[in-house]
Amino acid sequence: MRCEMVVDPACEERVVIYTNKKTALAEEIRSLIERSGGVLFGYRHNEIVKLTPTDIHCICVVGNKVYALCDNERYWLKERLYVLETTLPDGFVKINQSCLGNVAKMERFDTSLSGTLKIRFQNGHVDYVSRRQLKAVKERIGI
Repeated sequence: MRCEMVVDPACEERVVIYTNKKTALAEEIRSLIERSGGVLFGYRHNEIVKLTPTDIHCICVVGNKVYALCDNERYWLKERLYVLETTLPDGFVKINQSCLGNVAKMERFDTSLSGTLKIRFQNGHVDYVSRRQLKAVKERIGI
């Protein structure tokens, strides 16, 4: 594998991986780059807070606004949920149409007789997994 690095202060940072087939190394490089660049800015009252994906428990849509739920705080985000779904690292999984959850921050999973799955996060937030996302969520959390 050949590696090339060009440092130019005038350019936008970006990484392009050219490969003839999908390999574990290429996926690891992609994952590392995505994890390192995942900084969001959350807005609360009159302050702007820098949020890293490891701080966020889940990202939910409430009343047409996107919020990041952290430990005991809720921050408004300017990004749309479908954009965040593609830009956030692999640690996040789509729970339902209006919520992305951080797998590392999921604390408890409750199942019911009807087959639904309820997820409780470490910050106390509770959300339900939709039927469409149930298989993907179960695979990600190892159930």
